[in-house]
Amino acid sequence: METYAIGWRGQHNHRNRFFLSIQETRQELDTLADSETKNRDVVLKLYDALRSRDVESVHRILTPDLDYWFHGPPPHQFLMRTLTGVSPPFEFVPLSVVSFGSTVIAEGCDAASSVSWIHAWTVSHGIITQVREYSNTSLTVTRIGGVVAGRSAEIARSHCPSVWESKFSGRAGKSVPGLVLAI
Repeated sequence: METYAIGWRGQHNHRNRFFLSIQETRQELDTLADSETKNRDVVLKLYDALRSRDVESVHRILTPDLDYWFHGPPPHQFLMRTLTGVSPPFEFVPLSVVSFGSTVIAEGCDAASSVSWIHAWTVSHGIITQVREYSNTSLTVTRIGGVVAGRSAEIARSHCPSVWESKFSGRAGKSVPGLVLAI
């Protein structure tokens, strides 16, 4: 860790304050990156537990009152059916997993490429608290405002940049609806 000297007679000079600000921002970004990596790892552990049908691990990773939301054809609610054991489990193999703060996006498709899926997980303190399941839907994730180390910046009125777009929704060779997820 770098340190910066205090100016003459105990006064901070402007240059040192600038460097301290950069150092604090770097530390906040490093903390955010570590958090995003941990959140991504939690989601990957869930997929491993689902694949191996390790019910105990699934219960440890998911909150008992999981907030679930679905968009797509009703027969394609594969995640809910897998979690509740209603039907034979769908084989979720993520082809892409990315993190944005507490939100982790995973995307994949079935072996025949006829069903694409996207899961938007919310992870809090190492536990998954929410999931949005999208089936045969194109998804664009956009960031509203900026978040650094838990502090929200002001929402920009004119620009909400796209930070991620689904890639596998068009594999089935048919048109699918498109949605925007604002985080």
